[in-house]
Amino acid sequence: MELFEKYNRPGPRYTSYPPATEFHSEFGISNYIEAIQASNSDDPQNIALYVHIPFCTQQCHYCGCNTFIGGSLDQIKRYLGYLKQEIENVSQYIDKNRQVTQIHWGGGTPNSIAMKEIASVMDLFRSKFTLAENCEVAIECSPAYLKRPQVEALAEMGFNRISLGIQDFHEKVLNAVNRKPSLLPIEELLEIIRENGFGSVNFDLIYGLPLQNIDSFGENLDRILELKPDRVATFSYAHVPWAMPNQKALDIYRFPSPDEKMAMLKLALKRLTEGGYVSIGMDHYALPTDSLAIALKDHKLHRNFQGYCTAETTGQVYAFGASAISQMRGAYAQNVRGMEDYCQAIEKDGYAVFRGFKLTENQIICRNVINEIMCNGRVDFDELGKNYGKSGSEILQVCQFSEEKVAEFIEDDLMTFDGNLLKVTPTGMLVVRVIAMAFDPELKVAENRFSKTV
Repeated sequence: MELFEKYNRPGPRYTSYPPATEFHSEFGISNYIEAIQASNSDDPQNIALYVHIPFCTQQCHYCGCNTFIGGSLDQIKRYLGYLKQEIENVSQYIDKNRQVTQIHWGGGTPNSIAMKEIASVMDLFRSKFTLAENCEVAIECSPAYLKRPQVEALAEMGFNRISLGIQDFHEKVLNAVNRKPSLLPIEELLEIIRENGFGSVNFDLIYGLPLQNIDSFGENLDRILELKPDRVATFSYAHVPWAMPNQKALDIYRFPSPDEKMAMLKLALKRLTEGGYVSIGMDHYALPTDSLAIALKDHKLHRNFQGYCTAETTGQVYAFGASAISQMRGAYAQNVRGMEDYCQAIEKDGYAVFRGFKLTENQIICRNVINEIMCNGRVDFDELGKNYGKSGSEILQVCQFSEEKVAEFIEDDLMTFDGNLLKVTPTGMLVVRVIAMAFDPELKVAENRFSKTV
C-alpha cells in the first residue's frame, strides 16, 4: 500500500501525446484540412471514425464527459443534421482507397437517441467510406435505456461490440451519483446481446465513488466473475469539481479514503486475474480469447481517446460531433464543446474545430514510446528506432531520458531496463502513468492540472 501512496501523483492520462492540455486555438480549420490531406500518405493507413452523441436524459454527478441534458426530438435531429454535414465535408479530403477498421460511438449516451437516427449516420458512413471486413463497430450504452429491440437494431446496423456503463451494481451508489440502474436484469441483457451476435461485450466499473467500500467493490467483482463479459474497464473516479461543477453535488457524501481506493485497485487486479482475465494496460481486463488479450501477447496493443484497440484495427481517427477529437499521425483537432456552439459553427463554416496541435517528429517519437509503455508494458528502443531511421540511444535522447528518472522504479521492482529493452512489471502496470511520465520531455505538472494516477 505504501508503494501506491508513493506513486499516487498528478499526471497526464496519455490518451494523447502531447496531452490535450497542450492544444491551442491557433490551430484552426485550415490546419485541420491540411492535416487530413497529409494523413492520407501517413501510417497507419487504416481509418477510425468516432461519433460523439452528447445527449443524456439526466446528469450523472460523477460525469466528466461533454454532455447535454435532455434534448427534444427537434434538437436531436438538428444536431445530427449538422453532424452529417461535418462527415460530408471531412470525407471529401480522405483517400477513398483507405479502409475503415474501427467505428466508435461515444457520449453522452448514444443509445438515448432513436435507433433510426443512429442508422442514418451509419448509412452515411457506408456511402462515404469502405468498411473493412473485420471492422470493429462499437457503441457505448447505458443499460438503463437498453432492451431487446434496441440491441437487435444495433446488430442489424453492423455493430459488433458494445460497452455497458454499469459503474456499480449497488442501487444506493447509483442513486447517490444520480444514475439509473439497468432496465433489464444484467443477466438477461447480456444474453440478448450474445444472441444477437456481438463478438465483444465490455462492462465499465468505477472505483472511488461515494458510498463504495472495499466489501461492496468486492461484490461488484463477484458479479463480473459470474457474468463473464469479454472485457472489463475499472476506472478511477477523478474528483475535479473545479473543472466539472456537477461533481460538487457529491461533496455531501463520504468518499472512499485513499487507502480504500488503492485497496480496490489491487483487489480488482487480484480477483479478475485469478478469475481468468488478462490485465490490459493500467485499468482494463480481457478474457484470453478476446482480441485485446491476443494483441497484448503479441505486443500489438494500441490506445487512443476511445480506449484500447489492436494494431490490426488501429487507424488515424477522424472524429465528428461536439468536443470530438481527431487523432492523426501529425496532428490533433478538437471541435467546440457546446452543442449549440457546434451547430452554429458547422452552419457557418462547415467545420467546428476550435483548437488543436501539430506534432513535431520528436513528439511523434515520444508518443510512440509512451504508447508502448502504456499499452504493451515494454519498449525495445533499437527496434522502435528502425521506424525512424534512428538508433535506440537516439530515441532515448529524443525522450530526454536519464537513468536518474527511472532509478526509483527499478529499485521498487516496477520496471527493468538493460540499456535498450524496457519492461514494466505487473505491479508497475498499476502505476504505469508515472513510468510514462519519465519519458515525457515536455511534462508540466501543476496543481489542478491533472488528476492523480491511482
